[in-house]
Amino acid sequence: MDEKRDAEMKKEEREQVIELGSDITKSTQGNIYTLTIIGQVEGHQVAPENVKTTKYEHVLPLLAGIEESEDIDGLLLLLNTVGGDIEAGLAIAEMIAGMKKPTVSLVLGGGHSIGIPLAVCTKKSFITPTASMTVHPVRMTGIVVGAPQTFRYFQRIQEQIADFVTTNSKISREDFEHYMMATGEMATDVGTILYGKEAVSSGLIDKLGGLSDALSALHKMIDKEKERKNKPSR
Repeated sequence: MDEKRDAEMKKEEREQVIELGSDITKSTQGNIYTLTIIGQVEGHQVAPENVKTTKYEHVLPLLAGIEESEDIDGLLLLLNTVGGDIEAGLAIAEMIAGMKKPTVSLVLGGGHSIGIPLAVCTKKSFITPTASMTVHPVRMTGIVVGAPQTFRYFQRIQEQIADFVTTNSKISREDFEHYMMATGEMATDVGTILYGKEAVSSGLIDKLGGLSDALSALHKMIDKEKERKNKPSR
């Protein structure tokens, strides 16, 4: 029975890697759940089949399960995203920010647009030297009603994003909004592209580093959490 159960668990883990881009690593230092946010964050509308996506309806229950699981000690979030649906991205970011378990993010390649709240929502954030992050105002595609209420709606969403990012990182609101509205960085758009060192020096991301750095920070957080739980109460 044990062999059959182990085989079923391995099969489930392989399916998770294929379907969700996730994996569980078990070691003496702790059990880490690795989750990837790649391509476009898909929201209420289904993206074309030829577009790589991260589906929020898969990620949200997964995060709830990670938080409740006694077999998982921490979450490693790997990011290489162009952005995507604002509400879906913020929903994922809010869930991760509300987790008690140790969480660490690592930006690889890119953490653009709504990928920025996702990068800063963890308790510790890292970025590789070659990775980039695009800060820009809220944009909508398709038919938009040209009314003052529409522009106020855009402004309020933009304020929510700025609030979340500045609350969960060390960047000041003034600097974040300056990067967001810059006109001299991008040829056909408003905004700023920040690379690894710039993202760290601005306060947006905590540290420059790679996979080993992110894992080391996560292991330290897991150790502290275990010490806290094992500490006898008075």
